[in-house]
Amino acid sequence: MNRSMICVAAAAAYFASSFAGQLLFAQGSPNDTFRDAVSLVNQHGHVIVLSGAEGGASIAVWPAMQGRVLTSSATGPDGRGFGWVNRDLIESGKVQEHINAVGGEDRLWLGPEGGQFSVFFAHGQPFDLAHWYTPAPIDTEPFDVVRQEKSSITLRKTFHLSNYSGTNFDVEINREVRLLTTPEVWKDLGIEAADNVKVVGFESNNKLTNMAATGWSKTTGVLSLWVLGQFQSTPDSTIILPIRSGPTAELGIPVTTDYFGPVPADRISVRSDSVFFKADSNYRAKLGLSPRRSKGLMGSYDATNHVLTIVQFTQPPNVTEYVNSAWKIQQDPYSGDVANCYNDGIPAPGKPQLGKFFEMESSSPAAALAPHASVEHTQRTIHLVGDSTTLDHIAQATLGVRLAEVVAFHP
Repeated sequence: MNRSMICVAAAAAYFASSFAGQLLFAQGSPNDTFRDAVSLVNQHGHVIVLSGAEGGASIAVWPAMQGRVLTSSATGPDGRGFGWVNRDLIESGKVQEHINAVGGEDRLWLGPEGGQFSVFFAHGQPFDLAHWYTPAPIDTEPFDVVRQEKSSITLRKTFHLSNYSGTNFDVEINREVRLLTTPEVWKDLGIEAADNVKVVGFESNNKLTNMAATGWSKTTGVLSLWVLGQFQSTPDSTIILPIRSGPTAELGIPVTTDYFGPVPADRISVRSDSVFFKADSNYRAKLGLSPRRSKGLMGSYDATNHVLTIVQFTQPPNVTEYVNSAWKIQQDPYSGDVANCYNDGIPAPGKPQLGKFFEMESSSPAAALAPHASVEHTQRTIHLVGDSTTLDHIAQATLGVRLAEVVAFHP
């Protein structure tokens, strides 16, 4: 394990021991329906439900929590909610000091998280969780609703940030969340519709604008858009990462596996064109894909409930500089990942885990924006519920894998 990974692992253990009694993270119910989640939040705030004209597809957007998509359903209000929801934290009504992890399957952060250009650490502070703070504009502050329609909502936020090196940023974020129609879902997947499959699809388009009169420089730090999704896990959940085949000398390692130490061999399978990763919330681990290996999509399969999830994201061709979020002063601050996935678990013996969830996330490139210039990043999430045979055809056509192989890897 390299020094940055040791730092992260030690910080995680410190975090769990220091904040376990403060409702910072909680288990959440694996059986929450869409209606349960909406009802819970509406007792303490207000979510906006966007519903389609057919099939029961619905998403719940929470403007007061940065316009995140808290959860979604393919089968109406009483259907399974796909997003992980931190019920205990929401019910407590408390505001936490370091992060307010209420959950959600599409939430917006800004990178980098660590390093000399971090926006999570103040200048001169050590890179540990005692000094790590999620910036309020992407943690506790609301986004303003600019426009709301039946199937979309547009939000805006203007704010100031400073990074670890003392560089100041005046930024504006414009975020549009849109529920996809069923025909759009199948078009985005590039396959013919399957009538016996229930679907819900949505996307967030996020635009970051430099509002200052001066441009950003990579020598003093830039920002990136970072979209993260937390999903309810089951004992039979598996993350699927398609990867570009090719030699390490040309494309780099197939996948980064040592964020929190080595991943046990029975929890990961690295193939020539894909990676399987157990997402059962029983072992804490994280993976990363470099822009040279990523294909601009990833997915998961829940064999218990026959749910295939596909996440697509924008990835500009021939762009290789992404912010590096390692918690240390970095030699190469633009060697970061374009996509990551995470499986939760116990951080240390006797310590509580964050929750029964896994994550899939993606980032925009590092952009040295001129005054009033912008960078955009879109992440699209599609859930498909159906019989295993039909879902297998979809998985082969989109992710390039057979579900029988996924199930065999994760019996």
